[in-house]
Amino acid sequence: MIYYDKYIHFPEGSVLALMKKQVIIIGAGPAGITAALELLKKSDEYQVVVLEASQEIGGLSRTIRYHGNCMDIGDRRFYLEDAEVSVWRDAFLSHRGASGTDACDSVMPARCDTSLVYYKGKLLEAPVEFSPRTIRHMGLGTSVKAGVGYIGSAVKKLPEDSLESFYVNHFGRQLYTMFFEEYAEKLWGHHPGDISADWGTASMREFSPFLPSKERTAGRSESKESHAEHVFFYPKRGSGQLWEMAADEVVAKGGVIYRGCRVTHFDVDGGSITGVHYTDANGVSSRIGADMVISSMPLKDLLSGLPSVPEDISYLAQGLAYRDLVTVGLLLDKAQEPAWEKTLGQACRILVPDTDIKSGCIRIFNNLSPDMVADPETHVWISLEYFCTEGDDYWHMSEEAWVNLAVSELMRMGIIHSRKSVADAHRECVSRAYPMYVDAYDRMDRMIGYLDTVDNLRCVGGNGQHRYSNSEREIKTALAAVRSILSGSTDKRAVWCAKAEVSVKASGNDFRDVTVKKIPKKEYKPPITIRIGRKKSPKAGKK
Repeated sequence: MIYYDKYIHFPEGSVLALMKKQVIIIGAGPAGITAALELLKKSDEYQVVVLEASQEIGGLSRTIRYHGNCMDIGDRRFYLEDAEVSVWRDAFLSHRGASGTDACDSVMPARCDTSLVYYKGKLLEAPVEFSPRTIRHMGLGTSVKAGVGYIGSAVKKLPEDSLESFYVNHFGRQLYTMFFEEYAEKLWGHHPGDISADWGTASMREFSPFLPSKERTAGRSESKESHAEHVFFYPKRGSGQLWEMAADEVVAKGGVIYRGCRVTHFDVDGGSITGVHYTDANGVSSRIGADMVISSMPLKDLLSGLPSVPEDISYLAQGLAYRDLVTVGLLLDKAQEPAWEKTLGQACRILVPDTDIKSGCIRIFNNLSPDMVADPETHVWISLEYFCTEGDDYWHMSEEAWVNLAVSELMRMGIIHSRKSVADAHRECVSRAYPMYVDAYDRMDRMIGYLDTVDNLRCVGGNGQHRYSNSEREIKTALAAVRSILSGSTDKRAVWCAKAEVSVKASGNDFRDVTVKKIPKKEYKPPITIRIGRKKSPKAGKK
């Protein structure tokens, strides 16, 4: 085993080696990179070392480059709601004056959130509204039940003790059954009745775009406020572009980023972490000293790596569950699919609640940003997201099998009509992509209470706090952690509770400053496609 001296990163004999405190940051995702850069910008008292398990920067917000095409692992869009986040982000990618045709890459163009929902063999615009066209697709009887249930949910509320009751309270029983029940079960592998309602609260915008929420639409007119609901900002070359730029700045300011280094365990003395052990890409184990640790690694792994954890806390940590992600990118030849624009239009994504289709979401990168596609004039670059559990049969499928599954599902949905349309393909697997709100999650307070006894530890980000996080919230947790360190505060509540402010306007950074091209509904109507396959039988024991 190799043991690195605590100040190995300083020049030999440097006086700084006797003065600077070493901060170890675990994970080079949004939270880790933000924390590293903020510490280096706001103080010269720290030497910052980032340990990243993978070879990529950006965590779940990373961008994979394959044959000139950019594939985002997660759709991490930005909104102009939190002033602090907007100021931080604009230092790298400004939204002002940005459009999809800017020659400069250091901008974040505004996009219109045009989404589709694949429901019973048909593509419907999202959010699904009770228009005459939608009623024809859903059927009059179903539409009446859905409308009555939606209105009734505003009057009669269930105890919000599960994700199921959360959705029923927001949308009514009929719409919950149609759009949310199967989708949530596909995503998490658990029925919504077994999942905490906390996930619904945390992810209403990102994971529930099927229908407009009453809370978000109450009292608003069809004006600028409602328009803001459908505007987001996206880096021209993928969501990972921002974090790669920030990582370069970390290194430029004297920080160190080690890739392919997976943290295994820690040394603790006197209630503080004194050393971090990790294994590099070659399997060599090493140790590095630490005065402060900021962790965005999965909470389960963090607790298992700490010595002398009480038996009850260790037992709870082993009960934390995760959902894993497989993303399949397909390059489609436009010449083979001349009608693709009629099928996909300007949609950025297609949500697939139907469990007859294994994929949960399809992303169209040409519409997110044409700069993510090597040749957008002749090809369409899309990805299909699949949710599974590490170790199950799907997780162990070969890349060829994954590609065949993705192609066959696109054909069943009527999005492509021939395997000849696929010019190239790529697969990426991400373990522990999403913390799950099941099992030991309801005892998180006990695990947090123990972690807070480790004086020099701060937990940030989605996996670091075992909760759903978008990019904005991950930045907020990192900024709160840095403030805590610089102030010398031992109260970590501000870090655990950090969240992005939700408002239409943020410190002058207003969606009104940009122009978004939006196709009027009368000019674009999603097609009706015919589903092939047997209709799913009703769920046994459904509530």
